[in-house]
Amino acid sequence: MRDSQNRMANMPRPCMSGGTRFSQSWRGFQRAADHHIPDESARSCNRFRPEFGMGFLPRLHLFELEDLDWFPHIIRNLATDYLQFIETTFKLHQPVAPLLRRALERSATTQVLDLCSGGGGPIVDLFQALAAAGMNARFTLTDKYPNLPAFRRVAALHPSEVTFISEPIDARAVPPELTGLRTVFNSFHHFRPEDGRAVLRCAVQAGQPIAVFEIPERSLVTTILLLLTPLYVALATPFMRPFRWSRLFWTYVLPLVPFVCWWDGLVSQLRAYTVPELTCLARSVGGTDYEWEVGRVGIGVTPGHITYLIGLRSGNNCG
Repeated sequence: MRDSQNRMANMPRPCMSGGTRFSQSWRGFQRAADHHIPDESARSCNRFRPEFGMGFLPRLHLFELEDLDWFPHIIRNLATDYLQFIETTFKLHQPVAPLLRRALERSATTQVLDLCSGGGGPIVDLFQALAAAGMNARFTLTDKYPNLPAFRRVAALHPSEVTFISEPIDARAVPPELTGLRTVFNSFHHFRPEDGRAVLRCAVQAGQPIAVFEIPERSLVTTILLLLTPLYVALATPFMRPFRWSRLFWTYVLPLVPFVCWWDGLVSQLRAYTVPELTCLARSVGGTDYEWEVGRVGIGVTPGHITYLIGLRSGNNCG
């Protein structure tokens, strides 16, 4: 037991952006029933403006092809496969492991309910990182448009600890019987402010912890780098498994997958929420006895960051 605790304590702490930790906690929003946040506070969260240090890019909620109900499942699944391949190959979510571990510890749970799972994202890597630190977490994958082939592949790697739900699950209206730490990896930007608020409020009303982690950011540098996405997709496709003729066809013959990844990737950057914007959303949720932590962590030697928002019931301090 002591060795397990030592391994968890020795997990690397995330490197905060600029070497300075700028997370904040707000304890007990609306602790009393008559403490009401004015509607104007919520409305102001819908009018996000560009801020210094984020490339002066305003938040633009343009459409992403993968969000459209009529969009072909095969193209959506191949695109999320690419995202999952990039995330796992380059271990982009490695800095998240200590934050996720702390959130689980403070929540006194080992169950993770992953929302908007896409192609499985970083779940396997995070499961292995937590296991190496002595924490036996259990993950359940869900999505509004479940990529069932990808879910099955991920679950097959750790069948007793990683499961999935085949039916569509809307992050704004999660069934109350699904409990555990709710996670949203690289999908929160898909939600407009009022919908993002609904995702947070759904967790608060259910009394469940929630953790949002986002790689997309409104940075001019990262946005410019994404202009080369079609090239990245073309180079990565031969190494993606399992091999599929359809993957080759929709990448090289009729290159819809590179186009979708390029368009949705750029739009994701413009949709991304900043730390102050996530702060505003958290403040406007009006949860009872909840604590929130918001900040950014660097991704290795890359120019990118992971922006995060963690909400726990008070008494389960997330700091």
